[in-house]
Amino acid sequence: MDYIDTFLGSFFGTLQWTLDSILFQVPWYSNYFWGLIVISLLVFFLEIQFPWRKNQALFRKDFGLDIVYMFFNFFVFSIVISGIYSTFEMGMGHLGITLQSMALITLSNLSGPLQLLLFFIVLDFVQWFTHILLHSIPFLWRFHQVHHSVKEMGFAAHLRYHWMENILYKPLKTIGIMLLGGFEPEQAFIVHFIAISIGHLNHANIKLSWGPLKYLLNNPVMHLYHHAYTLPQNKIGVNFGISLSLWDYLFNTAHVPENSGTIPLGFPGDEAIPKYFFGQLLYGFKKRV
Repeated sequence: MDYIDTFLGSFFGTLQWTLDSILFQVPWYSNYFWGLIVISLLVFFLEIQFPWRKNQALFRKDFGLDIVYMFFNFFVFSIVISGIYSTFEMGMGHLGITLQSMALITLSNLSGPLQLLLFFIVLDFVQWFTHILLHSIPFLWRFHQVHHSVKEMGFAAHLRYHWMENILYKPLKTIGIMLLGGFEPEQAFIVHFIAISIGHLNHANIKLSWGPLKYLLNNPVMHLYHHAYTLPQNKIGVNFGISLSLWDYLFNTAHVPENSGTIPLGFPGDEAIPKYFFGQLLYGFKKRV
């Protein structure tokens, strides 16, 4: 009965939080619903004012599809899956596995800014490694193909990804938090908003490479080559960075041969990806590409 109560409590709690966010009944600094919209509009404005590929339409190919994905992945699916994760965490707790049991670093003893910095770095590395798994393991790559079906890059492509990626990223992110002593800083919303902003910019139709900071921060020029149709020989992918490019330069997965922004996007066989949202939801469970 405890498991059922936990599942329902988490499901309806996440649903209520989302509704409260829409109605401006949560603190503005943790309102992910309107935060996502504001960030999206700001980056879209930058695309309008400073387009990199000037011949690309403002409302590019599949723009509407990507907007659907933004709200589905960030809110609808999060509500659906929240109860399952809470129930799973309860089961792990009954086995003696807790968020504190794998601690390598204890953030609670550090200053607030240092907490946020380490939280950001550790979670970004976990996501970078997870991203490599999505390209390396054939079963996972079939789901990740939905994200790589983007043929024209724009900010909203950031959140076009198969819902199965949430299934993988969430537990690995939890492991990252466990390594930090099960501690998530009170101001973690700052990290999440920064990550969303960088992710939107990385996919935007803007020529931005940060100058010397390109060796630290991911950017649209670098990430475009992650989506390139043609990869370097014997490579499963390049430029796996999420927010930081640092990992790609450290582990020799960085590749930026030029910056014209005119390269073809996708992957060999991407014509097999369904063109519509509901078809893509089921894509990947049967090997096609």
